[in-house]
Amino acid sequence: MRLTDFTLTRFQFARDRVIGDSQVRIAQAHIGVVELHTDDGRTGTGFFHSLFHPLPALAEIERIFAEEAWPGLAGQAPAGLIHRVTRPRGGNNRRTSLGFEEAVAQALWDLAAQEAGLPLYRYLGGSDPKVRVYASGLDFHLTDGDYASLFRQARDQGYRGFKIKVGHPDIEWDLRRLAMVAEIAKGHGPIMVDANEAWSPKEAIRRLDQFRRAGFDILWVEDPCLRDDIDGLREIRLAAPHVLVNSGEYLDLRGKRRLLEGRGADLLNVHGHIGDVMKAGWLAAEHGVPVTLGNTSLEIGVHLAAALPEADWLEYSFQNYNHLVEEPVAMRDGYAFAPDRPGHGLVLSAEARAGAAPQVLRPEELPPAPASTPIRLSS
Repeated sequence: MRLTDFTLTRFQFARDRVIGDSQVRIAQAHIGVVELHTDDGRTGTGFFHSLFHPLPALAEIERIFAEEAWPGLAGQAPAGLIHRVTRPRGGNNRRTSLGFEEAVAQALWDLAAQEAGLPLYRYLGGSDPKVRVYASGLDFHLTDGDYASLFRQARDQGYRGFKIKVGHPDIEWDLRRLAMVAEIAKGHGPIMVDANEAWSPKEAIRRLDQFRRAGFDILWVEDPCLRDDIDGLREIRLAAPHVLVNSGEYLDLRGKRRLLEGRGADLLNVHGHIGDVMKAGWLAAEHGVPVTLGNTSLEIGVHLAAALPEADWLEYSFQNYNHLVEEPVAMRDGYAFAPDRPGHGLVLSAEARAGAAPQVLRPEELPPAPASTPIRLSS
């Protein structure tokens, strides 16, 4: 099986709610899809994103991909690329202009698993497709009413873990949101909080102590201080033994290694490049640190969570992009189920192709937001 051609598709659409945290606010989805085709008729699929700004027009994306990514793929066997080790130096040590790396890796692993006739989680060594999943609101910019509605619906749909955004300058805001979700989630699972680096180590320790004294039992705090402040993360761990520190999301593989060696996390948060996630997961196992899977494109990370030792949780954030694929990852009774189809099982849908946006659209030109999640909010 050799790579013979590629297809790129560009999407731009409104989100069905504003998502974000203490640092960012996002109202649109900018998604690209890479499809790699082989000489035996198979197609591998991968996804890339621009969080804050529209992707260029499709013709420009194709030009960049053909120049920067395709020369290293053309004529190659996917199974011969997924484990390739390179050591670029100097100016060659850089990402592609539009961040194709993760999408290409997804497509290559998809093809390699298809060729083996295995779902990706089995190809990676897993045996059980079921992974515990928690409801993540990406809720910092929601009104109190929409915030409460989101988590009530998540609870009623069977989710058994609830992560909220904190890090507001006014601690009373954080305490109010905690009180709301604690009432909704009572008896249905743990609460996690994500500060997205809003605090210094000292402020994180003070806030966590205030949360505890207010009566809130929190399973973990995510990214409480700067990502590479390993000493600070370790300080928080030691000063707040009642809550787990979950970090690593923003770090590359080398940064995750330093985080583990510095004992800066009780839980290692991983997502992104499949090969790097698997390496980080095995390294975490060597240090006795469980792994959590953060947001991944269309929950493709369920395959990685199912394959890694001690992968405790998968994040699900109710983002309205399920219409992009024929069969999204199934969620039932508080669990995500890795597709049992060969490869990762996520195939671009006819509906998605019909709604592609090859040209850059102004916000006022966007159609109504796709309603492709089971969550409905008032605004």
